[in-house]
Amino acid sequence: MRSSSIVTIQSEAENIPRNSCCCCCCGCLRLDFMSSEIGIIKILEVILGWICHYLVYKFGIRYSASIGSSYEPFLTIASWCFMTTSLLIFCYVISPRAILLIRQSVFETVFNTVAAFSYIFACSYLGYVVHKYLPPSELLQSMIRVYPAYILSSFIALIYGLEAWKSWIIYRKFN
Repeated sequence: MRSSSIVTIQSEAENIPRNSCCCCCCGCLRLDFMSSEIGIIKILEVILGWICHYLVYKFGIRYSASIGSSYEPFLTIASWCFMTTSLLIFCYVISPRAILLIRQSVFETVFNTVAAFSYIFACSYLGYVVHKYLPPSELLQSMIRVYPAYILSSFIALIYGLEAWKSWIIYRKFN
């Protein structure tokens, strides 16, 4: 005989005021999520991820032949994390239950952990390849342009790591 699955939903979701901002055009949007701690962290991940993606795409494409095997994975990881985090924000804004259901599931923990380690490995590899394979004349130019991207990705990795830790705590609380 199968037992039914029980999903526990925190009561905090009901305590958050609905449509607390002045943009109350649609009752289904929860724009107040953006001002919560989770919302601010997610928005920070998206903004920093987009900046990192932009820097690598804008200034790294010229050197992609020289740094080849590190450029594509870095760009792919930045795109993947940006899109997945954007999708999570969309789900959280549309549904207050999604915040609690996704946050207490293993998905958020695994995604944030994989994103943190992916960013760490990608920025380490990109930094190694830039210093190892670019000629000294191009190294200074590319460092000025690519260096902010892999330093920024280190901060993004820390943010994803912090978010993974918080997600793990929530996951352990309900399982």
